[in-house]
This record gives sequence, C-alpha cells and structure tokens, in this order.
Amino acid sequence: MSAQLNGKRVAFLVTDGFEQVELTGPREALEKHGAVVDILADEEGMVRGWNHDKSADETAVDATFESAHLDLYDALVLPGGVQNSDTIRLIPGAQILVQSHNSAGKPLAVICHGGWLLVSSGLAKGKRMTRYKTLQDDSRNAGGTWVDEEVVDGNLISSRQPDDIPAFSEQWIKALTG
Repeated sequence: MSAQLNGKRVAFLVTDGFEQVELTGPREALEKHGAVVDILADEEGMVRGWNHDKSADETAVDATFESAHLDLYDALVLPGGVQNSDTIRLIPGAQILVQSHNSAGKPLAVICHGGWLLVSSGLAKGKRMTRYKTLQDDSRNAGGTWVDEEVVDGNLISSRQPDDIPAFSEQWIKALTG
C-alpha cells in the first residue's frame, strides 16, 4: 500500500441502486494509496449496489447526508447507476453537500449517471464534463458542455463509464496530492 494519500478522507454519496463497480473500483484505488473512504447515504444501515440491472452487494453506510461533517472530507465521489442517480438528485441533503463542497473548491468526481446530482444542484452550468453518451442532452440542457473523453474541469473530475475507472482513479490521486 502506498502512503501517498495518508491523511486524506473521501466520501462516496450513494443510495440503493448505485453501480457497484463505480464505487468499488475507485474506493479500492483510493484505499490502496492510504485514503480513508466513507459511504454517505440518505439513511443509516446498508445500501445495495447493482451490476447494471442485477442486484449486487450491500455496503455499510458510515453517515447520512444530514449528519455528515463536510469539513472532514477532502473530496466527494458520485458513482452512477440509473436508480441511484435518479433518486439521489432529488434529496436536498445530497444537493447541499455537493453545493457546499463545490463552493469550497474541493475535488468532486462523478461517474456516468452520477452527474445528474450536479444537474439538479445547479452545478453543471458552465462545466465541461463527460458522462455516459445517453446523458449528453442533460448536460447541454443544464448549460454545460458534454464531451466524449476523460475530463478534468477545475475541481470536477468526470468519467463516462466503468471502463474509464483506471484513468478516473489516476486523476483522483493527482487531484488529492496536488
């Protein structure tokens, strides 16, 4: 294990239906480099991931959106998953967390459908980001620019799909060490 990210703390914001690999892949990369990772959700207990359209593993929740102390976190990650992303975008506590985090200029990463929370929080406007190809209209309609490539725009790191996770994780590590 590398100690490159020792002292760094990252929160993943999820609800039931998150895309499993979009949480586990980046989490493993962050932990491998010494970061502490917390799972934040709308309720205490467990959240269930999905492998595209099939139920997957449960993950323990460390804190709720309402109880989380944002100042503890150096970065936030928004995994995708259609069900997760469609649900989380309407939760005021999740919107407040990403808006506050963005205002602080801290790294914020989104994968695939995870960008819906940014759209619903008013944070996609003026941003250059990538997401799954079926979501390009959502980005444009929210005032952002959609591109089909791995993207970093200021404090925002975005990814199209699970195949991008290695490059996405590499960008995360750069953002947290820079």
